[in-house]
Amino acid sequence: MTTDTLTRAMMAEPALRVAVIGHIRFAVAEPFQGGMEAHCASLCRGLAMAGHDVTLFAAGGSRADAAIVPICNQPYEHALPWARWRGTPQLEEYQRCAFRRAWDAIRSGGFDVVHNNTLFPDLIDWAARDNIPMLTSQHVPPFGKMRDAVRQAEGDPLRPMTVTSASQLPLWSDRSMANMHLVYNGIDTALWHPVATPRVPPPLFWSGRITHNKGTAMALQAARLAGVALDLAGTIEDETYFACEVEPLLDPLRRYLGHLSGERLHRKMARARALVVTPAWDEPFGLVAAEALSCDVPVIAFGRGALREVVGPCGAIIAAGDVAALAEAMRNPPQLAPGHARARAEALFSLPAMIAGYEALYRSAINAAQPLEVVA
Repeated sequence: MTTDTLTRAMMAEPALRVAVIGHIRFAVAEPFQGGMEAHCASLCRGLAMAGHDVTLFAAGGSRADAAIVPICNQPYEHALPWARWRGTPQLEEYQRCAFRRAWDAIRSGGFDVVHNNTLFPDLIDWAARDNIPMLTSQHVPPFGKMRDAVRQAEGDPLRPMTVTSASQLPLWSDRSMANMHLVYNGIDTALWHPVATPRVPPPLFWSGRITHNKGTAMALQAARLAGVALDLAGTIEDETYFACEVEPLLDPLRRYLGHLSGERLHRKMARARALVVTPAWDEPFGLVAAEALSCDVPVIAFGRGALREVVGPCGAIIAAGDVAALAEAMRNPPQLAPGHARARAEALFSLPAMIAGYEALYRSAINAAQPLEVVA
C-alpha cells in the first residue's frame, strides 16, 4: 500500500486529534537511541500520513512528523542517568513532573485520544480518573508497577493495551484480556528499501544498542570463529561491556562503525549479506529485524522472544547462545528469492499495517468514553 493509498483509506473515517506521549529517557530524534524512540517517530509519521492531527509530548530535542511539546528540558538519561538513578525517588519525580505537564495539557487540549508510548504506569490510572480514551503500547515485558496498572485496567475498553508480538501476550496474564491486543511495530518501508547488490560480497551486519542483553560480543565471537567480515553499528550503552568484551574482538574484518543514522544506516543494512541479531534476553519485537526484511535482507538470529515470529521463513533461527551454530550460519548465510523478505515486511510490519491496528483501537476507546454528566 502506498502513502497515497494509506491516506485515502484512513480518511474514509474522520481524522482524529491524537496526543502521543513519548518515553523521555532519550529524545525522539535521529540517531535513535533505541527501538522505542524509532517506533515513536514512525508512529507520528504514520498517523500524519493517514491525515490525523498529531501532537507529540516528549523530551526536549525531539523531532518528528508532529507538533512537538517539550515536557522536560532534557531527557532523563542526561539529567539522571538510568544506570545510576534507576528506582530512585529522584528519577521517579523527574518523570512524574514531566508527564504531569503533558497530562495537564492533554486534559485541556481537546484531543480525541491519547497514545501512551511510555513506561510510566500512572498515566493508565490518570486516563480512567479523567475519562480520557488512551491506548498504551507495551514495548517491554511487564515490571512491577506496570503489571499492577495493567491488571487494574483489565477489560476496560477505555484503556486498550497493545503488545508487539504474540510472544508477549502470556507474560501479562494467564488468561485472555479483552483489552490486550497484538499490533506489530511498523516501519516506513519507503525508507527501508532494497538497493542494488554490490559485486563484491559485502560484510554481515549487526545493529543495535551495544549492551550485554543485545549479545554484541557473541556476534563478534561467531564472526571470528567463522572467519567472516562483520560490521557493527549502534550506540554504546554500556561502556564497560564495550571496553571489556566487545572492543578486544574488533579487528580489520570485524569493525565498529559508530552510531549511524538516516541514510548511512540504511545503506549499510540494505547492502549487507545478512543481518545478525543476537539477543541475550527475550526480545519483545526486534525492530532491526523488520528493517532488514524491508530491505530484502535475510536475518540470522538467536531464537529468543519474538525473533522467530518476526523473521519467519526469511532467515535462519539459531538456538539462543549457541555461538558455534551462529558461526556456521554466518559462514553460509541464507539465500532468499528476490522480494521474499520485502513482501513479509510490507504485509506485517509496514506503517499502514500498524496504523490500521492502532486506529481501530483508538475508535473503540473513544466510543467507550462515558459522556460527562450535565448539572442542571
